[in-house]
Amino acid sequence: MCERGRRQSPINIEPDKLVYDPHLRHIHIDKHKISGTIHNAGQSVLFKVEKGTKHHVNITGGPLVYKYRFEELYIHFGVNNDMGSEHQINGATFPAEIQLYGFNADLYRNMSEARLGSNGIVGLSIMIQEGDEGNADVGILASGFQKVVFRGQKWAIRHLSLAGLLPSTHHYMTYDGSTTHPGCWETTTWLIMNKPIYITRQQLYALRLLMQGDQKSPKAKMANNYRPVKPLHHRTVRTNIDFTNAHRSKGCPTMHREMFYAARQWPKL
Repeated sequence: MCERGRRQSPINIEPDKLVYDPHLRHIHIDKHKISGTIHNAGQSVLFKVEKGTKHHVNITGGPLVYKYRFEELYIHFGVNNDMGSEHQINGATFPAEIQLYGFNADLYRNMSEARLGSNGIVGLSIMIQEGDEGNADVGILASGFQKVVFRGQKWAIRHLSLAGLLPSTHHYMTYDGSTTHPGCWETTTWLIMNKPIYITRQQLYALRLLMQGDQKSPKAKMANNYRPVKPLHHRTVRTNIDFTNAHRSKGCPTMHREMFYAARQWPKL
């Protein structure tokens, strides 16, 4: 599937080819905080929700007609600020990208079952930019980076708010794609938020110290753990940003100002 699939992710989003869909709703993520474990899996660093938790975080709204239960979070990042994110906007990349994955809890019992079925998975993409003041919940994740430098290391993370990771916008892009990690399951609905959140230089430095190997054989650094963009193959990318001429005169965000989502466009805090 990773080599032959025609609905693969990530993709480069071209603003001039977006389709405005007035029926797209706001995205909702449950606000209660969760606990779990941050892992160094060698090729990636991920956060997994605590097993047996009774306080599931659900992702709903947007283009989703089902309730999706959050299960894991991946962080993709580069060796410098010119690379790192998997999705691209008009060819531009960000230093890092957080991806929240959830499975369809209305139709399936778990992620393993859902990834093989229709409408099985949601992937929520949040770009990360360097700033003087970082996002508070990115800071909670970053508190574990120095504890998981080598493959196989884990560290408990408490009181993380997934809703707190969302940027201050209701605007997003959405398309049908795949997971960006192996098996590349093409059962994923992607939501890409149209604004970044921020990480401090110190937190980004700690992230870039993560290694692919264990303590005895550290191997190479984990950085640049992003998958190259894949062809769109006639898929439609929809957005809830109304960039039609009729609404520009009313002071709504214009296509150029809101959608040209290049890394250098957003000021540092």
